[in-house]
Amino acid sequence: MVRRTKADAEATRHRLLDAAETLFQHKGVSNTSLNDIAVAAGTTRGAIYWHFKDKADLFNAMMERVSLPLEEALACLGASADRVDDPVRALRLMMRTALRRVATDEQTRRVFEVATHQVEYTTEMSAVRERHLRVRNDCMQQSEQALAAAAARQRVHLAMPVSTAALGMHVMIDGLIQNWLLQSEAFDLVNTGTRVLDTYLRGLGFRLPDHETLADDDDAAINAAPRCPTQRP
Repeated sequence: MVRRTKADAEATRHRLLDAAETLFQHKGVSNTSLNDIAVAAGTTRGAIYWHFKDKADLFNAMMERVSLPLEEALACLGASADRVDDPVRALRLMMRTALRRVATDEQTRRVFEVATHQVEYTTEMSAVRERHLRVRNDCMQQSEQALAAAAARQRVHLAMPVSTAALGMHVMIDGLIQNWLLQSEAFDLVNTGTRVLDTYLRGLGFRLPDHETLADDDDAAINAAPRCPTQRP
């Protein structure tokens, strides 16, 4: 009986998040009420408050469903960058995997579109802005660690502070995703993004193997990515 109750509660939580994704995408976050979400999910406002503190808490949970695996992968890369055989390749494949997720996974694309184009940082959504900044800062820190390890491994003297190099890479990838979400048919996010990233890394002075091609598949990316000792396989 207890197991069924927990399963039912988890199913309700996911229904609420699914409904929020769809409504946020079509109506915008500010124009979507908690009651709208409850009705769409076939439940009550009370069920929402059982699972989430407020709309911002629900929004952040929606984001974590798709972004947390990518955030954890980057955190693993940063934490173990100095122990990876080829930090440049690991960083490149991880970024390519992220681009592929956005381009091919409908839920990831929908949530990123909401986060990019359908949310306003109002007082009600201050917790969303705080999470956005925290994730941005964490990603920057992990990217700095990966780039620093790569520079040490290849004995590259960066012409700018590693923090600036990491910021440039973050802005580039973030900008590519935002522009692709505006008009996905304008360019191939994965292949164009990889070419741009490769050009950026080479511009920093990193050497990429001649045999490195745009044909890397997801299995290669996953196998090349470092795994944290505490992360379950």
